[in-house]
Amino acid sequence: MTDGVLDPGLFPPGLGVETLAAGRRPAVIMVDLMQAYFEPGCAFDLGSTAVLGPAASVLAAARAGGHPVVHTRVEFDRATADASVFVRKVPSLRDLAPGARLGRLRDEVAPTGDEPVVVKQAASAFFGTSLAEDLHERGVDTVVITGVSTSGCVRATAVDALQHDLVPVVVSDAVADRAPGPHHATLYDLRSKYGSVVDAAGAVRYLERTA
Repeated sequence: MTDGVLDPGLFPPGLGVETLAAGRRPAVIMVDLMQAYFEPGCAFDLGSTAVLGPAASVLAAARAGGHPVVHTRVEFDRATADASVFVRKVPSLRDLAPGARLGRLRDEVAPTGDEPVVVKQAASAFFGTSLAEDLHERGVDTVVITGVSTSGCVRATAVDALQHDLVPVVVSDAVADRAPGPHHATLYDLRSKYGSVVDAAGAVRYLERTA
């Protein structure tokens, strides 16, 4: 593994998988880059802001190339939280109430006025939202995924993208987790079975080529 890019030679022989070629009509999904993941003392804190630089570079390339960009964040009002099994499992999700500072997207990767923000109550950006339909209506065939956390909402979004017939491209250094083990294991699994994994420089080149 070099610079966060997974070596294809690491994958077990005979697995029977093919390399998924990214398409010509990409969109970028910025998953949950909220203050909660960068707030010291918060249950969600990653302990580092290093992911924001690569994520911002991918975002800038998408904007420069005229590609669709979608941001996501998590929000639970009282009624939704009380009814949610997800909140029962992760009670700290209650801190992501409407208007809460922890739920605000970071300035480094904040949406512009014409970029939609998908508000979700599940790990995947696709579950319970109109995201798949919106992307298909725009002719999107590939989603470039950045954000947090790698083993949680990023993974769920990538798997669901495949299930909606979109090629998922996960940006290895523009996603992050609270520990290196889950981060690298998830990237290995996603590359093995669900999509492609590239670094931010590779994602930027791809977005420039398809501009």
